[in-house]
Amino acid sequence: MATLEQARSLVTLLENELLARASEVDRLNGFYRGEQPLRFASPEFREYFAARYREFADNWTQVVADSPVERLTVTGIKPAGDDRADRDLWRVWQVNGLDTDSQLGFLGAGTAARSFVLVWGDPDNPDMPEVTFEDARECVVAYEPGSRRRRRAALKRWQDGNDEYATLYLRDEVWKFRRPLLRHARSVNLAGVDEVLKWEPREVGDEPNPQPNPMGAVPVVELANRPLLADDPLSDVAGTVAMQDAINLLWSQLFTAADYAAFPQRVIMGADMPTTPILDERGQVIGERPVPLEKFAVDRVLWITGDQAKIAEWSAANLSAYTDVIEVAVGHIAAQTRTPQHYLVGRMANLSGDALIAAETGLVKRVEEKQMWFGMALREMFRLIALAQGDEGKAQAIAAGAVLWADAESRSQSQLADALMKLKQIGFPFEWIAARYGLTPTEIADMLAMREREQLADPIGAIAAEMGRGGFPAGPDPVAAIDDQP
Repeated sequence: MATLEQARSLVTLLENELLARASEVDRLNGFYRGEQPLRFASPEFREYFAARYREFADNWTQVVADSPVERLTVTGIKPAGDDRADRDLWRVWQVNGLDTDSQLGFLGAGTAARSFVLVWGDPDNPDMPEVTFEDARECVVAYEPGSRRRRRAALKRWQDGNDEYATLYLRDEVWKFRRPLLRHARSVNLAGVDEVLKWEPREVGDEPNPQPNPMGAVPVVELANRPLLADDPLSDVAGTVAMQDAINLLWSQLFTAADYAAFPQRVIMGADMPTTPILDERGQVIGERPVPLEKFAVDRVLWITGDQAKIAEWSAANLSAYTDVIEVAVGHIAAQTRTPQHYLVGRMANLSGDALIAAETGLVKRVEEKQMWFGMALREMFRLIALAQGDEGKAQAIAAGAVLWADAESRSQSQLADALMKLKQIGFPFEWIAARYGLTPTEIADMLAMREREQLADPIGAIAAEMGRGGFPAGPDPVAAIDDQP
């Protein structure tokens, strides 16, 4: 067991890691929301136009981050050695609202490079642990030296009102701390700031502090996006930032050109600018001033004097030069992030089904990679749920099990039905086909019960339908067997 000073020291160490990550996470989340600081090609352009385009952003990073998440749908967890998904663990998933919260977790990992999931038992309902997805700015996991999987400790840190809170999770115990916010400790002299801002044990009702961890494992799991062997995981958004800045700059230049040069410009040559006399109180001419050009626009009358006066015209600027470059830049984002071009450009030709599948191959592979990495973290999450329920046997089976996902490919219903019918004809079982169709384990169980009721209500019709689909029952002819009955 850790002492108070050891726990406090570990909280400070993990908090420093959180603070080091926070600015980058804030920047990437800002790009996802379209709050993007504009870049300018020159100081002069910034001086004149920064205020005008301050809130503008042509946000492509959001599309890049959203496109794989819409195809990441968990449908169940199957323990090793079982031929069906575990219904009890799926009930925990549903009760905790993880159908929706998992999407937030996947999006957070794709945007900020990582997110977390926390599992903790509910003493009032031991069969229903609490499971929550956590933001990268509030959670951090410390691993054993030399390992990317064995967790040594985890910290969850958050703010509520005028206080900050922290919970330190270890394998055998959990510590809870609190401290005042820095901005509410200004009256303290500098010599006493460290003492005031020291993490102090936080008492919660009758709970001991520290309290034992009955799970015997750190209950926080990291969902790493595009992990690397020796470096931090990568964000899907980070790679688009440079091109996003370039696109925003091109749009600001296009708007400026549209404002100043999108229409033919007339120029008068060989004549002085029209003026009007300036009179004093006695009506005497004391000077002259130029006639406002706005007056000519309103009166639609212009006097031009001078023997050499003539009118010329500047042609309108070709704005398509900007839009062509912007389209190329968007194409680069599509290629670099494996996002289908029709997700970004918004134009689709009359593509066949096979051509559309080929166009989305990169996105499908990207989703399958996320299924692999996120699936490993979710499998550990389900193992923690089993541990929180006190079922160590199931936890061991889950450790070698598999997370079930909906199909990453996007196909028409007719294509999918035709493919599944062919698989049925060569012998694939109905439950596998139903899962491939996208049904959850609960929906498959309900469908099997419906089929059984239909067969009991009309056994001959069920046999005939099965034979019509190409399925031939093994053994004696069931119809003949029925006819032979007295």
